[in-house]
Amino acid sequence: MTSTSPSHSAIAAGLVDLLDLRTVQVPAGAAPGGPVAVFEGDSSPQPGGHVFGGQVMGQAVTAVGRTVPAGRRIHSMYSYFLAPGDPAHPIRFEVDALRDGGSFSVRRVLALQPGRSAEEGERTILAMTASFQEEQEGLEHSERAPEAPAPEGLPTTAEVLAGIDHPVAEYWSTQRPIDIRHVTDPIYLRPDANGAEGETQMVWMRTLAPVAADPLVHDAILAFASDYTPFEPILRRQGLSWMTPGLKMATIDHAIWWHRHVRADEWLLYVQRSPSASGGRGLTHGQVFDRDGDLVATVTQEGMIRAGRPGEDGAAPRR
Repeated sequence: MTSTSPSHSAIAAGLVDLLDLRTVQVPAGAAPGGPVAVFEGDSSPQPGGHVFGGQVMGQAVTAVGRTVPAGRRIHSMYSYFLAPGDPAHPIRFEVDALRDGGSFSVRRVLALQPGRSAEEGERTILAMTASFQEEQEGLEHSERAPEAPAPEGLPTTAEVLAGIDHPVAEYWSTQRPIDIRHVTDPIYLRPDANGAEGETQMVWMRTLAPVAADPLVHDAILAFASDYTPFEPILRRQGLSWMTPGLKMATIDHAIWWHRHVRADEWLLYVQRSPSASGGRGLTHGQVFDRDGDLVATVTQEGMIRAGRPGEDGAAPRR
């Protein structure tokens, strides 16, 4: 880390601030059936001038979580990414209350930004549906974490990318608020030497430093962090790396089920594989385990992925 880089504590605190949305007053006399709450959030600068999808998901989790009865925590969410975000504009989150039952609450939230022209008006960049539940007793069973070396003995991203002069490498090494340590060989710079045999990927992850935040924020941070590495199992199976020329990727949808709630500033083992890639799309399945080996969350993501070939211009995927 360079001397001008913020401290780990400052970066982690910045993530909490990023997820702490501003409340926007719903106009008095608003039309029936309109949003029950509106929030607004900013974006963290990213290399290339885009908005990180995990940020929008994490902020959306915060928005819906603020509208449910006390004592109910998110247990599932499903997000569609509809358009790229623009970091130059705040993101507005409009929440609809779909149901409040005896034990469960269901919410829908749209993330909105100004369109690229006056004619376009506003556009929706993300649509999420999420369900919340009161804590209850019930049947219990769980898969256990696979064997993995302790995170403390694994290289940090900064150590893996040391000496690489590239803005993305610089950001991942010094600005990313989640500490990600690969158990399987990192594919930042080169493909997995195991090729198609490297079907399973494992990374440890947690915030760079402890965060003082309520449980909803820890749930939002898990959603944020879950979006960093889902494309990597696809790249591994295809013999690609993040440095593959012409590589273009865009998330289509992303789902999470919270089985148990944990602190996002404690080490979590994220085990991922890609069961399918076809039609320019790739699917990944992930399981998140705590340090004791208990399954705490399940993640699935589908994305568009294009790998440039000689003579192709590497154009970005179209939605």
